Amino acid sequence: MTVQLDLTAPPAPIVDPSRWPDVARVPQGRLRAAVAERLLRRASGRLGIRVDRPDRPVDRTARPGAPVLTLHRPADFFRRVGASGLIGFGEAYQAGDWDSPDLVALLTALAAAPEKLIPPGTSWLRRAAVRRTPAGERPTTGNARRNIHRHYDLSNDLFALFLDPTLSYSSALFPTRADGTPAASWDGLAAAQHRKIDRLLDLARVGPGTRVLEIGTGWGELALRAAARGARVVSLTLSEEQLALARRRIADAGLADRVDVRLCDYRAAQGRYDAVLSVEMIEAVGRPFWPAYFATLDRVLAPGGRVALQAITMPHARMLASSGTHTWILKYVFPGGQIPSLRAVEENAARHGGLRVVDTAAYGPHYAETLRLWRERFLGHTREVAALGFDEVFRRMWELYLAHSEAGFRAGYLDVHQLLLTRGQEAR
Repeated sequence: MTVQLDLTAPPAPIVDPSRWPDVARVPQGRLRAAVAERLLRRASGRLGIRVDRPDRPVDRTARPGAPVLTLHRPADFFRRVGASGLIGFGEAYQAGDWDSPDLVALLTALAAAPEKLIPPGTSWLRRAAVRRTPAGERPTTGNARRNIHRHYDLSNDLFALFLDPTLSYSSALFPTRADGTPAASWDGLAAAQHRKIDRLLDLARVGPGTRVLEIGTGWGELALRAAARGARVVSLTLSEEQLALARRRIADAGLADRVDVRLCDYRAAQGRYDAVLSVEMIEAVGRPFWPAYFATLDRVLAPGGRVALQAITMPHARMLASSGTHTWILKYVFPGGQIPSLRAVEENAARHGGLRVVDTAAYGPHYAETLRLWRERFLGHTREVAALGFDEVFRRMWELYLAHSEAGFRAGYLDVHQLLLTRGQEAR
């Protein structure tokens, strides 16, 4: 007897074509859709995932407990993927064409072996599907502020819904259990964010009288903790929303005389500093501008100074393969970005800044747990997100972004490092 699942499609989100033109439009192209369907059928077996769809019998070849991709509107899904590859895959999720009962598990399976999405000998298909980064999104001096505005100026209230009270939007550093895994919980997230910040401040030897430059203010928590140690801090941001709230938080803490938050591109930084700190900002710099970034670090670093960075990283070969590629994340979440490899950081720091990486520690599993907590918190505030004026397409976009990022760290496709850099042979 043939068994079929009840895969009645839920109502599709209402898509505003003026806000989401490429989500509202289902591409034509039956041949590309047929190719995409065939590739998914082959890739699902290699990746160990199960594809459920309303027009086919249950797949009994998948292993029990396999991650599940549930297609609600297969024809639309395959047309989107056939036309735009992984960008279309993300847009199909925004449009409600597919779901998964465990989104992170499914995306982890995809991230663990991306080369299995395309069969051997058909790499031309990957090249045909790749889009290049639009010139208007390259993080030049003229474009960088606009890129930052598209993400960080969405709404301070939106970020406050899912971040902890420190408003830290980067990987936390949790206590570890006996087996080395992070002991993560929502109640412990703020303390874990402080643990991360304090380790960076310790790496840079920030204390009373230290002159600190922070590149990438966020909402001001690192500047607050540096100032509380007695340092004098200049912090740079391109986000007007973050600027306003960071200044208010610093004033409320009584530390406005120690912290100067400026709306300023890193390339225009002035002064000399004993410590330069930057948390997950290099990802927004863009590969063509890494030389300028490290040259700036060198230019503003006082003799004997120290640079402490926190950076998301990926394996070098994957970084090279993805460089210049316009992905769904870049199109909808972080325009103009590029995640570096650890090797790229080391080479660019030495070649363009005369800086040497002298200490490094990796915390990928901690970022996976940080993202899990953010995602769960975000999904628990869907009504509040809607009340802020963000529609269902945005909610699905944000859920996919957080789940996609978490999956990258769980699969080992991504990592996060804290790095200490000094100039030349200067002592650690």
